[in-house]
Amino acid sequence: MNVGIDQISFHVPNFYVDMTELAQARNVDPGKFLIGIGQEKMAVNPKTQDIITFATNAAKQILTADDLDKIDLIVVGTESSIDESKASAIILHRLLGIQPFARSFEIKEACYAGTAGLQMALNHVRLHPDKKALIIASDIARYGLNSGGEPTQGAGAVAILVAANPRILTIHEESLALTQDIYDFWRPTNHDYPLVDGPLSNETYIESFKQVWQTYNQQFNQQISDYQALLFHIPYTKMGKKALQSILAEADEQTQTRLLNHYEASITYSRQVGNLYTGSLYLGLISLLENSQDLTPSQKIGLFSYGSGAVAEFFTANLVEGYEKQLQSALHQKLLTSRIKLSIDEYEEMFNDRLDITIDQTFNDSYPYSIQSIQQTIRQYREN
Repeated sequence: MNVGIDQISFHVPNFYVDMTELAQARNVDPGKFLIGIGQEKMAVNPKTQDIITFATNAAKQILTADDLDKIDLIVVGTESSIDESKASAIILHRLLGIQPFARSFEIKEACYAGTAGLQMALNHVRLHPDKKALIIASDIARYGLNSGGEPTQGAGAVAILVAANPRILTIHEESLALTQDIYDFWRPTNHDYPLVDGPLSNETYIESFKQVWQTYNQQFNQQISDYQALLFHIPYTKMGKKALQSILAEADEQTQTRLLNHYEASITYSRQVGNLYTGSLYLGLISLLENSQDLTPSQKIGLFSYGSGAVAEFFTANLVEGYEKQLQSALHQKLLTSRIKLSIDEYEEMFNDRLDITIDQTFNDSYPYSIQSIQQTIRQYREN
């Protein structure tokens, strides 16, 4: 029985900053942002949009009434939780109108959490093929104004519907995960922003990829020419390319060209959005499927997931016949092109305008699924 991704979509907030203008405001050569890290725009959210509004907007556009009736597992992977106790998945369950007898929870392991949720969902549906599972990777990546990590910020969510006999991607049971206790990126309780050892983080990312790549292919008798495309966690678009380049010597020239071309297709959306943390690998998957011109059914795709701290996993999937008919390409293009460009002053003002849950208040944001009010520290959501 085949199990995998039946539907997939993303959502990002409706504001962005131009990276050339940000570089100029920070007295940095724009090439450092545009070429050095490979980013063109950065998604920015107002205080009335959070991981729940991102998640709901991403999921709403792919779920049918039948899906809502058959989903019995909802998992949110995030490192931007809004509550230390109650899971965002519970609020999402209500906003989406999913049938009541469903298991809903939230998980954390840096940027790896979305993949952890996906693997749970795959195993659940393999045991219960008449059911479906909804996995959401939703985050707000923030490092602070004028910080070293500022140009790698971003925000948004990816929603994935897992089902038997999927219409987009069949995911293989074989996978390989690696865990190492490393402080390359961490955020202690009560810290607004993460702490990062940049050189160590880059080194750990690449070395983790090489370890799971080599061991996976040895265990399952694969080689680089077997892959039509390789996808990566994308904290910034040059990071995944560095990992890919670390193994290209294994390939002939034709394979190298194919993998590099498909990598460029996979970062089309990330260049316009920035880092989605848990969702960045899957934004890359959507970007590949919607922007590559030479993918065909049954071709194998390799996926590398990484979460600092650190957990890495490599797994594979095959495209399903007719997958292109299930994509949300027009919707995603409209979402990206209709966003509002912020000046640097507007961006900084929005960045510093924090949500104060200690004060009861009402907001006038009419954006679909936004925070409507705060009542006794509880976020009330507008359902449009």
